Parts: sequence; C-alpha cells; structure tokens
Amino acid sequence: MYKNNPYAKIKENSINTATPEQLTLMLYDGMVKFANQAVVALEKKDYENTNKFIHKVKNILRELQYTLNMDYDIAHELFAAYEYMYRRITEANIESDMEKLNEVLGYLRLFRDTWKEAMKIARAGKS
Repeated sequence: MYKNNPYAKIKENSINTATPEQLTLMLYDGMVKFANQAVVALEKKDYENTNKFIHKVKNILRELQYTLNMDYDIAHELFAAYEYMYRRITEANIESDMEKLNEVLGYLRLFRDTWKEAMKIARAGKS
C-alpha cells in the first residue's frame, strides 16, 4: 500500500511519533474536517455522504469520551459536552438539519482552537 501512496507512510509516521496532546489535536482537526464535509454534502442533499461524515465525527467523539481520565472534574464536564455534541449531530443527521450540524461544527472549532491555545500555553510554561 505504501509503495503506491508515500503520503500514507508519512501520515502514519506522524501519528506514531505524536505526543498525546498532538494526537488529541489531530482528532479535533479530523472532526472539524469531517463536519465541514458533512455540511457540504448536506447542502448538496447528498444524504449518503452526509451520514458517512457524521458517523466519522461521532466515532471520534466516542473515542474522546472513552479516553477521558474521570479522576479529574474537567473530564466529567468534557464527557457531558461530547455527549451533547454526539446527540445534536445525531439529530442533525436524522433530521437533515443544517442548523444543528452547524451548531456542532461551531463547538468543534471552539474545542480545537481552545486545545491549540492550551498547547501553546503549556509549551511556553516549559520554556
């Protein structure tokens, strides 16, 4: 497979060498990307692809929930936020509701951007 697609090997290497913080950012980036693709598909009334991209977002949301360390109070709040987004994006999928889809996309962007900022602050603190 890698002989035909050298970029796949590069991507695999970047995942294998990433820190947990970078992996989380990659997951947030992936959800934003897939939610954007779902928006485009829904605009075209391409319900099959809308469903496909929404399921990718939902899978990542579940993965983030399952990997939370519930020993921390913030984890319970994140779990609830992920659960809310999961429910809303499911409703958006069932109802073909662009407003709900865009609501979740907005939250995903906010979470991603907040995570990026937290990474910058943490790096600055280590300097």
